[in-house]
Amino acid sequence: MTILSRFAGALIIAAATAFPAGAATLQAARGPVVLTVTGAIDTTNSDHTAQFDMEMLEALPGRITKVETPWTEGTVSFEGPLGKSLIAAVGARGKMMHITAINDYAVDVPVEDFEKYPVILATKKDGAAMPVRDKGPIFIIYPFDVDKSLFSETYFNRSVWQVKSIEFN
Repeated sequence: MTILSRFAGALIIAAATAFPAGAATLQAARGPVVLTVTGAIDTTNSDHTAQFDMEMLEALPGRITKVETPWTEGTVSFEGPLGKSLIAAVGARGKMMHITAINDYAVDVPVEDFEKYPVILATKKDGAAMPVRDKGPIFIIYPFDVDKSLFSETYFNRSVWQVKSIEFN
């Protein structure tokens, strides 16, 4: 092995260890920020936070669910990115999420919920964007259509609407 190849190998190793594993950046939000993610995350786009505009959020892999909820009449269609897609996008670590709404209602939710179930951050109801007065712009919706056992007070309390921020810890 030549001195030059040893030097090149050392440079590669130095470059690979100069940044924390998984450190990355998101594109900057171009529209109004609708969700701020903080805490134990590896991927950011603004001062140690991940800020999402609606376009960025809706670009994440998601699903449509047709469910009955305690807050709506009849079966309603909700659409939005999967919680586990958000976890992957920000490189989240930790066991809990502190989810806060616009009115400062807050609840701690196990990260396991987003990993185990196809929970969505609903951004649309019956195909239309949800205004703040109708629980928008983001509403945590559990897959009541997939697992009927989730239709309980425990998961109702975790179904935050008007979500503004999520902190992973």
